[in-house]
Amino acid sequence: MLRRKRLLLFTVVALFIAGTAVAIVVATDDKDETPITGDALSKASAAALQFTGGGTVTDSEMGDEEGYYEVEVTLNDGTEVDVHLDQNFRVIGSDADKEDAEEVRN
Repeated sequence: MLRRKRLLLFTVVALFIAGTAVAIVVATDDKDETPITGDALSKASAAALQFTGGGTVTDSEMGDEEGYYEVEVTLNDGTEVDVHLDQNFRVIGSDADKEDAEEVRN
């Protein structure tokens, strides 16, 4: 009887932890992105395109965890590059998504 109660308690705790983890993932989903607008979008886009040497701006975000602004640029070969900028539109880093380029080529 004691063994069943422990197993039941363990199961309830495990389900609670799993449910909490799912709730955190849903709450931090990237759907809450705030796009860059107006003059800031023009400046951020120009800085990102200069950094990448061309391409097309396909997305933007303010308040990115890796910078004040993030501009997504799709290059001619299909590679997507996320360019991270500070609040003065200076490039502070970038990430290239090579998987997207491979999918475009296939």
